[in-house]
Amino acid sequence: MKRIIIMLAALALVASFTLMAAAEDYAFTGVKKCGMCHKKPEAGEQLRIWTESAHAKAFTELASEKSLAIAKEMGIGNPQEADECLKCHVTGHGTGDLAAKILPENGVGCESCHGAGGGYYKKATMNGLFTGEIEPASVGLTVIDEATCTACHNEESPTFVEFNYEEALKEIAHPVPAAE
Repeated sequence: MKRIIIMLAALALVASFTLMAAAEDYAFTGVKKCGMCHKKPEAGEQLRIWTESAHAKAFTELASEKSLAIAKEMGIGNPQEADECLKCHVTGHGTGDLAAKILPENGVGCESCHGAGGGYYKKATMNGLFTGEIEPASVGLTVIDEATCTACHNEESPTFVEFNYEEALKEIAHPVPAAE
């Protein structure tokens, strides 16, 4: 009987997360919110790894001489203001008023690849994701695949070079250590 009660409680918890997720529009939470849990060495230091990556510097790169020259050649004024650049160089660009949580200077942040965190950033939800009790898509967490990356790393980019998905994954790897 005790086992049945525990199973029913677990099912109710999962159902409440699913209903809660369905009610949310998966708002962006920002790098700072993600970094609260993903900065510790025991958690994998994903924030530090991202901070040292080209993704973190994607918006700033648009102000470089190289980017300015490319923009001029393409007839684009300021690449840090151009939709055709920002769609890949800033998290959530074009999705509404993000100013309070998403800073352009954070470039390609966590939610560019993993999806807006409003449905999954809470610790209880993350725990349910790690244990498999919660399906990632039900809370807006994107399962990364090659299409996630090639949405920006493609021939449409004026600086595109051959993209090798497997090699790129190794370059940006930031895994969560397995629970002991």
